[in-house]
Amino acid sequence: MSLIADYGFVLLILACAFGFFMAWGVGANDVANAMGTSVGSRALTIKQAIIVAMIFEFCGAYLAGGEVTETIKNGIVDAEVIPPDLMVLGMMSALLAAGTWLLIATMKGWPVSTTHSIIGAVIGFAAVGVSADAVHWEAIGPIVASWVVTPMLSGVVAFGLFMSVQKLIINTDHPFENAKRFVPLYMFLTGFMVALMTVTKGLKHVGLHLSSQQGVVIAFGIGLLVALLGVALLSRIKLDVEADKTFHFASVEKVFAVLMIFTACSMAFAHGANDVANAVGPLAAIVGVIESGGAADIAAKSAVPGWVLLLGALGIVIGLATYGYKVIATIGKEITELTPSRGFAAELATATTVVSASAIGLPVSTTHTLVGAVLGIGIARGIGALNLGVVGSIFMSWLITLPAGAFLAIVFFTVLKFIFT
Repeated sequence: MSLIADYGFVLLILACAFGFFMAWGVGANDVANAMGTSVGSRALTIKQAIIVAMIFEFCGAYLAGGEVTETIKNGIVDAEVIPPDLMVLGMMSALLAAGTWLLIATMKGWPVSTTHSIIGAVIGFAAVGVSADAVHWEAIGPIVASWVVTPMLSGVVAFGLFMSVQKLIINTDHPFENAKRFVPLYMFLTGFMVALMTVTKGLKHVGLHLSSQQGVVIAFGIGLLVALLGVALLSRIKLDVEADKTFHFASVEKVFAVLMIFTACSMAFAHGANDVANAVGPLAAIVGVIESGGAADIAAKSAVPGWVLLLGALGIVIGLATYGYKVIATIGKEITELTPSRGFAAELATATTVVSASAIGLPVSTTHTLVGAVLGIGIARGIGALNLGVVGSIFMSWLITLPAGAFLAIVFFTVLKFIFT
Protein backbone atom coordinates (compact mmCIF):
# COMPACT_ATOMS: atom_id res chain seq x y z
CA MET A 1 0.00 0.00 0.00
CA SER A 2 2.93 2.32 0.76
CA LEU A 3 4.09 1.84 -2.85
CA ILE A 4 0.85 3.45 -4.13
CA ALA A 5 1.01 6.19 -1.49
CA ASP A 6 4.67 7.01 -2.24
CA TYR A 7 4.78 6.65 -6.02
CA GLY A 8 1.09 6.93 -7.07
CA PHE A 9 1.54 9.86 -9.48
CA VAL A 10 4.75 8.48 -11.06
CA LEU A 11 3.10 5.08 -11.52
CA LEU A 12 0.04 6.71 -13.12
CA ILE A 13 2.18 8.67 -15.62
CA LEU A 14 4.17 5.52 -16.49
CA ALA A 15 0.97 3.47 -16.80
CA CYS A 16 -0.50 6.04 -19.21
CA ALA A 17 2.70 5.90 -21.30
CA PHE A 18 2.64 2.07 -21.36
CA GLY A 19 -1.10 2.07 -22.12
CA PHE A 20 -0.55 4.46 -25.03
CA PHE A 21 2.31 2.24 -26.29
CA MET A 22 0.03 -0.82 -26.12
CA ALA A 23 -2.76 1.06 -27.96
CA TRP A 24 -0.19 2.13 -30.58
CA GLY A 25 0.66 -1.55 -31.05
CA VAL A 26 -3.03 -2.43 -31.45
CA GLY A 27 -3.32 0.23 -34.16
CA ALA A 28 -0.15 -0.85 -35.96
CA ASN A 29 -1.02 -4.56 -35.84
CA ASP A 30 -4.66 -5.34 -35.03
CA VAL A 31 -6.41 -2.46 -36.83
CA ALA A 32 -3.98 -2.80 -39.73
CA ASN A 33 -4.96 -6.43 -40.28
CA ALA A 34 -8.67 -5.49 -40.21
CA MET A 35 -7.99 -2.87 -42.92
CA GLY A 36 -5.54 -5.07 -44.85
CA THR A 37 -8.12 -6.72 -47.11
CA SER A 38 -9.63 -3.34 -48.10
CA VAL A 39 -6.22 -1.83 -48.92
CA GLY A 40 -4.81 -5.01 -50.49
CA SER A 41 -7.79 -5.28 -52.84
CA ARG A 42 -7.35 -1.59 -53.74
CA ALA A 43 -10.92 -0.78 -52.67
CA LEU A 44 -9.41 1.85 -50.34
CA THR A 45 -6.06 3.66 -50.35
CA ILE A 46 -3.95 3.66 -47.17
CA LYS A 47 -5.01 7.27 -46.52
CA GLN A 48 -8.72 6.41 -46.89
CA ALA A 49 -8.29 3.33 -44.66
CA ILE A 50 -6.72 5.48 -41.93
CA ILE A 51 -9.61 8.00 -42.14
CA VAL A 52 -12.21 5.18 -41.99
CA ALA A 53 -10.37 3.61 -39.04
CA MET A 54 -10.06 6.96 -37.23
CA ILE A 55 -13.80 7.62 -37.46
CA PHE A 56 -15.28 4.14 -37.02
CA GLU A 57 -12.73 2.68 -34.55
CA PHE A 58 -13.19 5.75 -32.38
CA CYS A 59 -17.02 5.59 -32.63
CA GLY A 60 -16.99 1.86 -31.87
CA ALA A 61 -14.67 2.32 -28.88
CA TYR A 62 -16.44 5.34 -27.47
CA LEU A 63 -20.09 4.44 -28.16
CA ALA A 64 -20.02 0.68 -27.60
CA GLY A 65 -16.55 0.01 -26.21
CA GLY A 66 -17.46 -0.58 -22.63
CA GLU A 67 -18.39 1.48 -19.62
CA VAL A 68 -17.27 -1.53 -17.62
CA THR A 69 -14.55 -3.89 -18.81
CA GLU A 70 -13.06 -7.01 -17.26
CA THR A 71 -9.46 -6.00 -16.90
CA ILE A 72 -8.20 -9.45 -16.02
CA LYS A 73 -8.70 -10.99 -19.43
CA ASN A 74 -11.23 -13.83 -19.59
CA GLY A 75 -10.85 -14.71 -15.91
CA ILE A 76 -7.22 -15.67 -16.47
CA VAL A 77 -6.05 -14.64 -12.98
CA ASP A 78 -7.66 -14.39 -9.57
CA ALA A 79 -7.58 -10.72 -8.56
CA GLU A 80 -8.46 -11.60 -4.96
CA VAL A 81 -5.04 -13.16 -4.27
CA ILE A 82 -2.95 -10.38 -5.87
CA PRO A 83 -2.00 -7.47 -3.54
CA PRO A 84 -2.90 -4.01 -4.97
CA ASP A 85 0.72 -2.83 -5.30
CA LEU A 86 1.68 -6.00 -7.20
CA MET A 87 -1.49 -5.63 -9.32
CA VAL A 88 -0.38 -2.14 -10.40
CA LEU A 89 3.21 -3.21 -11.22
CA GLY A 90 1.93 -6.41 -12.85
CA MET A 91 -0.58 -4.66 -15.10
CA MET A 92 2.08 -2.08 -16.05
CA SER A 93 4.48 -4.88 -16.98
CA ALA A 94 1.69 -6.64 -18.93
CA LEU A 95 0.96 -3.47 -20.94
CA LEU A 96 4.65 -2.90 -21.67
CA ALA A 97 5.22 -6.57 -22.55
CA ALA A 98 2.20 -6.81 -24.88
CA GLY A 99 3.12 -3.48 -26.51
CA THR A 100 6.73 -4.62 -27.02
CA TRP A 101 5.65 -7.92 -28.58
CA LEU A 102 3.20 -6.11 -30.89
CA LEU A 103 6.03 -3.78 -31.96
CA ILE A 104 8.34 -6.73 -32.72
CA ALA A 105 5.56 -8.58 -34.62
CA THR A 106 4.63 -5.44 -36.59
CA MET A 107 8.27 -4.82 -37.57
CA LYS A 108 8.30 -8.36 -38.98
CA GLY A 109 4.90 -7.80 -40.64
CA TRP A 110 3.30 -10.59 -38.58
CA PRO A 111 -0.42 -10.21 -37.83
CA VAL A 112 -0.70 -11.46 -34.22
CA SER A 113 -3.48 -11.43 -31.63
CA THR A 114 -3.66 -8.48 -29.22
CA THR A 115 -5.84 -10.57 -26.93
CA HIS A 116 -3.32 -13.41 -26.78
CA SER A 117 -0.45 -10.94 -26.27
CA ILE A 118 -2.08 -9.41 -23.17
CA ILE A 119 -3.26 -12.81 -21.88
CA GLY A 120 0.28 -14.18 -22.13
CA ALA A 121 1.65 -11.10 -20.36
CA VAL A 122 -0.90 -11.30 -17.51
CA ILE A 123 -0.22 -15.05 -17.05
CA GLY A 124 3.52 -14.35 -16.94
CA PHE A 125 3.49 -11.74 -14.18
CA ALA A 126 0.82 -13.56 -12.11
CA ALA A 127 2.41 -17.05 -12.27
CA VAL A 128 6.02 -15.99 -11.64
CA GLY A 129 5.60 -12.69 -9.80
CA VAL A 130 2.76 -13.70 -7.47
CA SER A 131 1.91 -17.41 -7.39
CA ALA A 132 1.04 -20.20 -9.83
CA ASP A 133 -2.24 -20.52 -7.91
CA ALA A 134 -3.18 -16.99 -9.00
CA VAL A 135 -3.69 -18.26 -12.59
CA HIS A 136 -6.84 -20.10 -13.71
CA TRP A 137 -4.95 -22.68 -15.78
CA GLU A 138 -8.14 -24.38 -17.02
CA ALA A 139 -8.94 -21.20 -19.00
CA ILE A 140 -5.82 -21.65 -21.18
CA GLY A 141 -7.16 -24.72 -23.08
CA PRO A 142 -9.94 -22.93 -25.02
CA ILE A 143 -7.47 -20.19 -26.01
CA VAL A 144 -5.06 -22.72 -27.51
CA ALA A 145 -7.99 -24.50 -29.23
CA SER A 146 -9.08 -21.20 -30.80
CA TRP A 147 -5.75 -21.00 -32.68
CA VAL A 148 -6.93 -23.94 -34.80
CA VAL A 149 -10.72 -23.73 -34.70
CA THR A 150 -11.38 -20.09 -35.63
CA PRO A 151 -9.06 -19.85 -38.68
CA MET A 152 -10.50 -23.14 -39.97
CA LEU A 153 -14.12 -22.00 -39.48
CA SER A 154 -13.41 -18.65 -41.11
CA GLY A 155 -11.51 -20.28 -43.97
CA VAL A 156 -14.44 -22.62 -44.71
CA VAL A 157 -16.97 -19.72 -44.69
CA ALA A 158 -14.70 -17.55 -46.91
CA PHE A 159 -14.19 -20.49 -49.30
CA GLY A 160 -17.99 -20.92 -49.56
CA LEU A 161 -18.61 -17.19 -50.09
CA PHE A 162 -15.91 -16.94 -52.74
CA MET A 163 -17.29 -19.97 -54.58
CA SER A 164 -20.79 -18.43 -54.48
CA VAL A 165 -19.40 -15.24 -56.07
CA GLN A 166 -17.73 -17.38 -58.76
CA LYS A 167 -20.94 -19.32 -59.48
CA LEU A 168 -23.47 -16.45 -59.31
CA ILE A 169 -21.38 -13.68 -60.91
CA ILE A 170 -17.87 -14.36 -62.27
CA ASN A 171 -18.48 -17.58 -64.24
CA THR A 172 -21.66 -16.35 -66.00
CA ASP A 173 -22.40 -14.88 -69.43
CA HIS A 174 -23.28 -11.45 -67.97
CA PRO A 175 -21.03 -10.94 -64.90
CA PHE A 176 -21.58 -7.15 -64.61
CA GLU A 177 -25.40 -7.41 -64.67
CA ASN A 178 -25.30 -10.31 -62.19
CA ALA A 179 -22.94 -8.35 -59.92
CA LYS A 180 -25.45 -5.48 -59.72
CA ARG A 181 -28.22 -8.00 -59.04
CA PHE A 182 -26.53 -10.07 -56.31
CA VAL A 183 -24.20 -7.57 -54.59
CA PRO A 184 -27.12 -5.90 -52.69
CA LEU A 185 -27.83 -9.37 -51.23
CA TYR A 186 -24.20 -9.60 -50.06
CA MET A 187 -24.53 -6.05 -48.69
CA PHE A 188 -27.55 -7.16 -46.67
CA LEU A 189 -25.55 -10.10 -45.30
CA THR A 190 -22.65 -7.79 -44.39
CA GLY A 191 -24.90 -5.26 -42.64
CA PHE A 192 -26.81 -8.02 -40.86
CA MET A 193 -23.79 -9.98 -39.57
CA VAL A 194 -21.74 -6.99 -38.43
CA ALA A 195 -24.78 -5.32 -36.82
CA LEU A 196 -25.53 -8.58 -35.03
CA MET A 197 -21.92 -8.76 -33.80
CA THR A 198 -22.05 -5.16 -32.52
CA VAL A 199 -25.55 -5.32 -31.02
CA THR A 200 -25.08 -8.66 -29.23
CA LYS A 201 -21.46 -8.14 -28.08
CA GLY A 202 -20.76 -4.41 -27.96
CA LEU A 203 -23.91 -2.81 -26.59
CA LYS A 204 -23.93 -4.94 -23.42
CA HIS A 205 -21.12 -2.70 -22.18
CA VAL A 206 -23.32 0.41 -22.25
CA GLY A 207 -26.05 -1.31 -20.26
CA LEU A 208 -28.27 -2.09 -23.27
CA HIS A 209 -29.12 -5.76 -22.83
CA LEU A 210 -31.11 -7.01 -25.81
CA SER A 211 -32.60 -10.48 -26.18
CA SER A 212 -31.40 -12.63 -29.08
CA GLN A 213 -34.68 -12.02 -30.93
CA GLN A 214 -34.42 -8.23 -30.49
CA GLY A 215 -30.80 -8.33 -31.69
CA VAL A 216 -31.78 -10.28 -34.82
CA VAL A 217 -34.66 -7.87 -35.62
CA ILE A 218 -32.43 -4.77 -35.24
CA ALA A 219 -29.65 -6.40 -37.29
CA PHE A 220 -32.19 -7.37 -40.01
CA GLY A 221 -33.35 -3.72 -40.22
CA ILE A 222 -29.77 -2.44 -40.46
CA GLY A 223 -28.97 -5.05 -43.13
CA LEU A 224 -31.98 -3.89 -45.16
CA LEU A 225 -30.87 -0.24 -44.89
CA VAL A 226 -27.34 -1.14 -46.03
CA ALA A 227 -28.75 -3.08 -49.01
CA LEU A 228 -31.00 -0.14 -50.04
CA LEU A 229 -28.10 2.32 -49.76
CA GLY A 230 -26.01 -0.11 -51.81
CA VAL A 231 -28.63 -0.26 -54.57
CA ALA A 232 -28.61 3.57 -54.76
CA LEU A 233 -24.78 3.68 -55.01
CA LEU A 234 -24.56 0.81 -57.51
CA SER A 235 -27.02 2.52 -59.86
CA ARG A 236 -24.25 5.05 -60.59
CA ILE A 237 -21.71 2.44 -61.73
CA LYS A 238 -21.68 1.91 -65.51
CA LEU A 239 -20.03 -0.80 -67.58
CA ASP A 240 -16.46 0.26 -68.48
CA VAL A 241 -15.75 -1.44 -71.81
CA GLU A 242 -12.18 -0.10 -72.10
CA ALA A 243 -11.17 -1.30 -68.60
CA ASP A 244 -12.77 -4.69 -69.28
CA LYS A 245 -10.47 -5.16 -72.32
CA THR A 246 -7.44 -5.00 -70.01
CA PHE A 247 -9.00 -7.04 -67.18
CA HIS A 248 -12.19 -8.92 -68.08
CA PHE A 249 -13.84 -8.36 -64.68
CA ALA A 250 -12.78 -4.71 -64.07
CA SER A 251 -16.39 -3.46 -64.06
CA VAL A 252 -17.49 -6.29 -61.76
CA GLU A 253 -14.71 -5.48 -59.29
CA LYS A 254 -15.85 -1.82 -59.27
CA VAL A 255 -19.22 -3.05 -57.99
CA PHE A 256 -17.48 -5.05 -55.24
CA ALA A 257 -15.26 -2.06 -54.37
CA VAL A 258 -18.43 -0.23 -53.23
CA LEU A 259 -19.26 -3.22 -51.02
CA MET A 260 -15.73 -3.22 -49.57
CA ILE A 261 -16.22 0.35 -48.29
CA PHE A 262 -19.21 -0.93 -46.28
CA THR A 263 -17.28 -3.92 -44.92
CA ALA A 264 -14.27 -1.73 -44.01
CA CYS A 265 -16.46 0.72 -42.03
CA SER A 266 -18.34 -2.15 -40.39
CA MET A 267 -15.20 -4.07 -39.41
CA ALA A 268 -13.60 -0.91 -37.97
CA PHE A 269 -16.68 -0.14 -35.85
CA ALA A 270 -17.01 -3.74 -34.65
CA HIS A 271 -13.28 -3.93 -33.86
CA GLY A 272 -13.46 -0.68 -31.92
CA ALA A 273 -16.47 -1.89 -29.95
CA ASN A 274 -14.94 -5.24 -29.06
CA ASP A 275 -11.17 -4.76 -28.80
CA VAL A 276 -10.26 -1.16 -28.03
CA ALA A 277 -11.59 -1.14 -24.46
CA ASN A 278 -9.77 -4.44 -23.88
CA ALA A 279 -6.51 -2.83 -24.96
CA VAL A 280 -6.88 -0.08 -22.33
CA GLY A 281 -8.48 -2.37 -19.73
CA PRO A 282 -5.29 -2.92 -17.71
CA LEU A 283 -4.75 0.86 -17.65
CA ALA A 284 -8.28 1.30 -16.26
CA ALA A 285 -7.43 -1.21 -13.49
CA ILE A 286 -4.24 0.68 -12.60
CA VAL A 287 -6.10 4.02 -12.56
CA GLY A 288 -8.83 2.47 -10.38
CA VAL A 289 -6.38 1.01 -7.86
CA ILE A 290 -4.27 4.19 -7.61
CA GLU A 291 -7.28 6.54 -7.33
CA SER A 292 -8.87 4.35 -4.64
CA GLY A 293 -5.60 4.17 -2.70
CA GLY A 294 -5.32 0.43 -3.24
CA ALA A 295 -8.86 -0.94 -2.73
CA ALA A 296 -8.76 -4.66 -3.57
CA ASP A 297 -12.19 -4.87 -5.23
CA ILE A 298 -11.26 -2.14 -7.72
CA ALA A 299 -8.59 -4.39 -9.20
CA ALA A 300 -11.09 -7.01 -10.35
CA LYS A 301 -13.41 -4.70 -12.26
CA SER A 302 -13.06 -1.04 -13.14
CA ALA A 303 -15.16 1.43 -15.05
CA VAL A 304 -13.16 2.75 -17.99
CA PRO A 305 -12.84 6.55 -17.59
CA GLY A 306 -13.57 8.58 -20.75
CA TRP A 307 -10.03 9.95 -20.92
CA VAL A 308 -8.58 6.41 -20.85
CA LEU A 309 -10.73 5.42 -23.85
CA LEU A 310 -9.64 8.67 -25.53
CA LEU A 311 -5.97 7.85 -24.89
CA GLY A 312 -6.51 4.35 -26.30
CA ALA A 313 -8.39 5.57 -29.38
CA LEU A 314 -5.66 8.18 -30.06
CA GLY A 315 -2.87 5.60 -29.69
CA ILE A 316 -4.66 3.21 -32.05
CA VAL A 317 -5.10 5.83 -34.80
CA ILE A 318 -1.45 6.97 -34.51
CA GLY A 319 -0.28 3.31 -34.58
CA LEU A 320 -2.20 2.63 -37.79
CA ALA A 321 -1.06 5.88 -39.41
CA THR A 322 2.64 5.53 -38.55
CA TYR A 323 3.38 1.80 -38.85
CA GLY A 324 0.22 -0.02 -39.96
CA TYR A 325 1.44 -0.39 -43.55
CA LYS A 326 3.66 -3.38 -42.59
CA VAL A 327 0.80 -5.67 -41.51
CA ILE A 328 -1.56 -4.23 -44.16
CA ALA A 329 0.98 -5.39 -46.77
CA THR A 330 1.13 -8.92 -45.26
CA ILE A 331 -2.65 -9.39 -45.10
CA GLY A 332 -3.48 -7.52 -48.30
CA LYS A 333 -0.71 -8.60 -50.66
CA GLU A 334 1.66 -11.26 -49.38
CA ILE A 335 -0.60 -14.20 -48.42
CA THR A 336 -2.53 -14.26 -51.70
CA GLU A 337 -3.52 -11.69 -54.33
CA LEU A 338 -6.75 -9.92 -53.33
CA THR A 339 -9.37 -8.16 -55.43
CA PRO A 340 -12.49 -6.42 -54.03
CA SER A 341 -14.62 -9.55 -54.54
CA ARG A 342 -12.07 -11.72 -52.67
CA GLY A 343 -11.53 -9.11 -49.94
CA PHE A 344 -15.28 -8.87 -49.38
CA ALA A 345 -15.54 -12.67 -48.92
CA ALA A 346 -12.71 -12.55 -46.35
CA GLU A 347 -14.25 -9.70 -44.31
CA LEU A 348 -17.79 -11.12 -44.32
CA ALA A 349 -16.43 -14.55 -43.33
CA THR A 350 -14.55 -12.91 -40.44
CA ALA A 351 -17.66 -11.14 -39.15
CA THR A 352 -19.74 -14.31 -39.51
CA THR A 353 -17.20 -16.45 -37.66
CA VAL A 354 -16.83 -13.96 -34.79
CA VAL A 355 -20.63 -13.86 -34.34
CA SER A 356 -20.98 -17.66 -34.50
CA ALA A 357 -18.02 -18.33 -32.17
CA SER A 358 -19.29 -15.78 -29.65
CA ALA A 359 -22.72 -17.44 -29.66
CA ILE A 360 -21.16 -20.77 -28.58
CA GLY A 361 -18.77 -19.10 -26.11
CA LEU A 362 -15.53 -19.78 -28.03
CA PRO A 363 -12.75 -17.23 -27.38
CA VAL A 364 -11.83 -15.70 -30.73
CA SER A 365 -9.11 -13.52 -32.18
CA THR A 366 -10.09 -11.14 -35.00
CA THR A 367 -6.56 -11.56 -36.38
CA HIS A 368 -6.64 -15.37 -36.54
CA THR A 369 -10.14 -15.29 -38.01
CA LEU A 370 -9.24 -12.83 -40.77
CA VAL A 371 -6.01 -14.64 -41.69
CA GLY A 372 -7.98 -17.91 -41.85
CA ALA A 373 -10.49 -16.25 -44.20
CA VAL A 374 -7.73 -14.93 -46.51
CA LEU A 375 -6.21 -18.45 -46.55
CA GLY A 376 -9.64 -19.84 -47.49
CA ILE A 377 -9.75 -17.45 -50.47
CA GLY A 378 -6.26 -18.56 -51.52
CA ILE A 379 -7.20 -22.25 -51.30
CA ALA A 380 -10.36 -21.60 -53.37
CA ARG A 381 -8.06 -20.28 -56.12
CA GLY A 382 -5.72 -23.27 -55.81
CA ILE A 383 -2.88 -23.95 -53.35
CA GLY A 384 -0.41 -22.34 -55.78
CA ALA A 385 -2.12 -18.97 -55.15
CA LEU A 386 -0.83 -19.00 -51.54
CA ASN A 387 2.58 -17.74 -50.42
CA LEU A 388 3.37 -20.69 -48.14
CA GLY A 389 6.53 -19.07 -46.73
CA VAL A 390 4.52 -16.09 -45.41
CA VAL A 391 1.78 -18.43 -44.11
CA GLY A 392 4.39 -20.48 -42.21
CA SER A 393 5.94 -17.41 -40.53
CA ILE A 394 2.45 -16.16 -39.50
CA PHE A 395 1.60 -19.52 -37.88
CA MET A 396 4.96 -19.52 -36.07
CA SER A 397 4.28 -16.00 -34.74
CA TRP A 398 0.91 -17.20 -33.39
CA LEU A 399 2.54 -20.08 -31.51
CA ILE A 400 5.08 -17.85 -29.79
CA THR A 401 2.71 -14.93 -28.95
CA LEU A 402 1.55 -16.31 -25.56
CA PRO A 403 5.00 -17.41 -24.29
CA ALA A 404 6.63 -14.23 -25.69
CA GLY A 405 4.11 -12.04 -23.85
CA ALA A 406 4.64 -14.07 -20.66
CA PHE A 407 8.46 -13.93 -20.86
CA LEU A 408 8.56 -10.18 -21.52
CA ALA A 409 6.08 -9.51 -18.69
CA ILE A 410 8.24 -11.51 -16.22
CA VAL A 411 11.32 -9.48 -17.25
CA PHE A 412 9.53 -6.11 -16.97
CA PHE A 413 7.80 -7.10 -13.72
CA THR A 414 11.16 -8.03 -12.16
CA VAL A 415 12.68 -4.70 -13.30
CA LEU A 416 9.71 -2.63 -12.02
CA LYS A 417 9.76 -4.45 -8.65
CA PHE A 418 13.48 -3.77 -8.36
CA ILE A 419 12.99 -0.04 -9.11
CA PHE A 420 9.93 0.58 -6.90
CA THR A 421 10.35 -1.81 -3.95
